[in-house]
Amino acid sequence: MLEHFQTHREILFDLTANYLEPLNGAFQRLAYLFRLRDSSSGRYTHDQLAAAYGAEPVDQLLAHCHEEVFERLLEMPLNSQGEDLRQYLSSLPGSFLDNAQRCRMTAKNWIPPGAPSYLKELFCSNLDALLEMLLAQSSSARSGR
Repeated sequence: MLEHFQTHREILFDLTANYLEPLNGAFQRLAYLFRLRDSSSGRYTHDQLAAAYGAEPVDQLLAHCHEEVFERLLEMPLNSQGEDLRQYLSSLPGSFLDNAQRCRMTAKNWIPPGAPSYLKELFCSNLDALLEMLLAQSSSARSGR
């Protein structure tokens, strides 16, 4: 039991220090963790971490971290979520408008599979409102209003 706990602590430290902390904001971390999940198997994979700690403990810890980052994002004030989303969309290659539209189509997939339905609904509602607001701001900035 103690060895299992120690392994999880080591994976968590490695994941946080080397992969999550360098990312800018909760949306970028959420997108990163989502990309580690294989949609066909539902398992989380990370080659570097799995080589050091084993696939099963890495899968378990990544699933937990995905849920944690998702919940922490929803705990942020809505204006902070909006700024975080703006920063994330601006960091992507391509135009802000294209990135926002792509986000609208794909971000609902970022929700961890085990998230309660009320949190899924809250995330989708917040995301829709934030994207509308950011697109309106971007449109008025482009038109010089």
